Amino acid sequence: MARAARTRLPQPVFHEPVFGEDGSLPDPTGFSTAHGSDNALYKQIGDLAKKDVVAIPKSRIGNDGMFSLAAAYGSHGPQIVRKITDAGKIVFHSLGDSGASNAGKYPKELRVADQVTLDCASAAEADRAAFLYHLGDVVYNFGEARYYYDQFYEPFRNYPAPIFAIPGNHDSFVIPGTKPADAPLTTFQRNFCATQTVITPEAGSLHRTAMTQPGVYFTLDAPFVRIIGLFSNALEDPGVISGLDKTKKWPVTNIQIDFLRAQLTLIKQQKYAGAVLLATHHPAFSYSPPDKDGGSGGDHGCSTAMQQQIDAVCHEVGVYPHAFLSGHAHNYQRYTRIMNFGGREIDVPFIVCGDGGHNANNLVRARRGKPAQEPNAGADVGYLEGKGGVADVKHLFLAKYDDHNYGYLRIHVDRQYLKIGFHQVGARSLAQSRYDMVTVRLADRHMVAN
Repeated sequence: MARAARTRLPQPVFHEPVFGEDGSLPDPTGFSTAHGSDNALYKQIGDLAKKDVVAIPKSRIGNDGMFSLAAAYGSHGPQIVRKITDAGKIVFHSLGDSGASNAGKYPKELRVADQVTLDCASAAEADRAAFLYHLGDVVYNFGEARYYYDQFYEPFRNYPAPIFAIPGNHDSFVIPGTKPADAPLTTFQRNFCATQTVITPEAGSLHRTAMTQPGVYFTLDAPFVRIIGLFSNALEDPGVISGLDKTKKWPVTNIQIDFLRAQLTLIKQQKYAGAVLLATHHPAFSYSPPDKDGGSGGDHGCSTAMQQQIDAVCHEVGVYPHAFLSGHAHNYQRYTRIMNFGGREIDVPFIVCGDGGHNANNLVRARRGKPAQEPNAGADVGYLEGKGGVADVKHLFLAKYDDHNYGYLRIHVDRQYLKIGFHQVGARSLAQSRYDMVTVRLADRHMVAN
């Protein structure tokens, strides 16, 4: 609600992090009318969102450093980790593109946020989500500080666990004329990469303290799982993690490539046996049928060059993530990439979950007077791989998708399996159901039937 958002309270330093409010607060009843429309802002910035990248802020810790789940919980961290370890599994949520940019979209964001909160409250202790990992675009239109209350703190006011995040393009794109102190990544880092446990001005009258993750890219180390999160920058498309693009088109440093190499090397040296996930806001693959099919893809295409850079580092080190998570495209898509790696065949799911509240877009739109032709589940989409690259891919297919419902991921990892489920959230209620599930056996990297 805008009134609380405008109240600039002192920033008290707390000895312990605070997550949900004491007691359940009712749903918000208001939304700031100061929010501009997407259309108006996009008209104003023209094609800048297609060519303006931003500098990548360096993480506070070294390339081989990690941020532990225990650290996020403060003094309660060892107890939380012990409970997870004793249960023999960890459960967590993930979603992207939650920010509602106008009052019409707000109820959708609230339903998703309320559902993940309800899931925490209703689950048995061993099945309760330990955290939420946000895949970017926390705040629309472009990460303005005055919208954090409406679009982040209020919707997730009762979520009782840490919320980690990597920035999306809407959390980082700089509108011309923005003062340096108001740059979106500055605001993002104040709320997610703080050096102290504080309540930020953006939280208004609520009590959730800022996250203290070490940067806009970082590795989260939790029992049974490591999540390597990379910042894929501010463009509408494609995602950019470094300046290694052959065209030298994107003037950014290669610090994230160095970071990724160090993290994968550490995994190899330690013979890490848990699940390894890699998260970016922009997806490696997003459905874009050839023109002969009578349609175009959704609002966002593939980030082929970005994925080829990731593949190159993985092949150099000899470690490949068990799964890839992303948002950006406002729907749910799950791809299976069957590839040869390290002398064996592995199955790698690539999952897009960008329907966390902002919008739900059709996978294919009508074009030139022709009806949209949506694909069948299991369709071969090898053409999305593009040309070049070191990956030895045998097949790439679109295993399943949902382009009508909002939803989130509920991820389960134990010593043997990685299980990623997509849960739909009803359009008019908190009714939800698991629509899809993929299970990967960690030892041999093969998918197994659910």
